[in-house]
Amino acid sequence: MSAQKALSLTIRDIPTLLMAYMPSLERGGIFVPTRERYELGQEVFVLLTLPEQSERLPITGRVVWVSPEGVSGRRVPGIGVHFGREDQAVRDHIETLLAGQLDKAAPTYTL
Repeated sequence: MSAQKALSLTIRDIPTLLMAYMPSLERGGIFVPTRERYELGQEVFVLLTLPEQSERLPITGRVVWVSPEGVSGRRVPGIGVHFGREDQAVRDHIETLLAGQLDKAAPTYTL
């Protein structure tokens, strides 16, 4: 398994957050566009900036989804990161921003 890697992600609007958020994961997760190679289970550190905020939220999680470079269709290359246990506040904040929208069949970067 590779060493932990650091990523930075700025989500500028709610529709993009809705596409990137992974509510079906036990602790929630986020899709991070990247062309770098990652392995399932690899630990990563993400500095996440949410819409209309300047604070960067630190997340330590594990890769649970990989869309590699050259993926078919219109998918964006990147990884899905499952939030760690200590990231409950980040999940709660995201779900507050997305209140009333999570049950809609919106397109996502993953499934």
